[in-house]
Amino acid sequence: MQYRTLGRTGLKVSEIGFGGEWLERHEKEESVELMRYAAGKGINIIDCWMPDPKSRDIIGEAMEGNREHWLVQGHIGSTWQNGQYVRTRDLDQVVPAFEDLLRRLRTDYIDLGMIHYVDSEEDWEKAMNSPYIEYVKELHAKGIIRHIGMSTHNPVMGKRAVETGLVEMILFSINPAFDMRPATDDLDSMFTGYEDTSYAGIDEERASFYRLCEEKNVGLTVMKGFFGGRLFDKERSPFGVAFTAPQLIHYALTRPAVCSILCGYDTKEQVDAAVAYETATDDEKDYASVIANAPLHSYAGQCTYCGHCKPCPMDIDIAMVNKFYDLAKAQPEVPQSVKEHYRDLSVHASDCIGCESCESRCPFGVKVAERMTRTAELFGF
Repeated sequence: MQYRTLGRTGLKVSEIGFGGEWLERHEKEESVELMRYAAGKGINIIDCWMPDPKSRDIIGEAMEGNREHWLVQGHIGSTWQNGQYVRTRDLDQVVPAFEDLLRRLRTDYIDLGMIHYVDSEEDWEKAMNSPYIEYVKELHAKGIIRHIGMSTHNPVMGKRAVETGLVEMILFSINPAFDMRPATDDLDSMFTGYEDTSYAGIDEERASFYRLCEEKNVGLTVMKGFFGGRLFDKERSPFGVAFTAPQLIHYALTRPAVCSILCGYDTKEQVDAAVAYETATDDEKDYASVIANAPLHSYAGQCTYCGHCKPCPMDIDIAMVNKFYDLAKAQPEVPQSVKEHYRDLSVHASDCIGCESCESRCPFGVKVAERMTRTAELFGF
């Protein structure tokens, strides 16, 4: 298992994580064993947005005696009222729900205290301009939550969170289909309307959100990476082609600032299939060719940092250079942090000999040699 540093938190999270929302679908003992099996495979981050007692009890029992192994995303504002989930900022409900989370998880702290599900301006006002956020800050000051995160499906709200400086990481929905769609506060609309073929490539609002997170060192964890399973099915995929799990995992992990993709599991075999990403070949991870050859929604001309351009005769990490170029171009002036990261590369854009062999391998027709020239001019080397 490979591990990545989750932004400013400094926490080392497994690239493959555990999305816990399916745990309650099975007998308690079965789900406890599934979590322990995942831990044995090196998975160390789990998201618990679920307020239902069964899910929380399962996670608590599975972590018993092994709490230090797990990094928990615990959501503040996800409550259980009259036998159903209710999202709220009302402290009369929020406080007992969070205390229930600690009790059922058999812990006295949560690694990543998540400001739960902020997708709209109205959500933002309720969360950020109320006693709710003071409660979150109080939990953080006391060390009951070690780091403050937020969950959202809307890149506009994600950017607002990053700019506060309060949020250290964000749980965000990422897959090739979602990335084409403009920002919205209506999550349900993200699953429909793909017959409109005007969508093409990564929406700039989402791309700029990823770049901002990378620049500000706000780590991303990923939900909905498989588009509810629809991307596995040619008939239901908005691209008209089917993807595999390694391809979708690789897509998420190649977005700027992404550290872990949280997959849902019903069986040990599904855990094995996700973890197999770590030993998959480049061909098995190749999502770019699938998108490029799809009958719908081309990403033509856009670098997706897929790495298809390798190998370079000068050993330039072209995908990383392109990533730093995009990060720098998004700002009026090149941020010093981006310049330093670029400087740390062993080979730079100025070393490009213009052979264009990379361009023949790029599925999206990116003019790589031209970008190398522009990058060298922008950074000065």
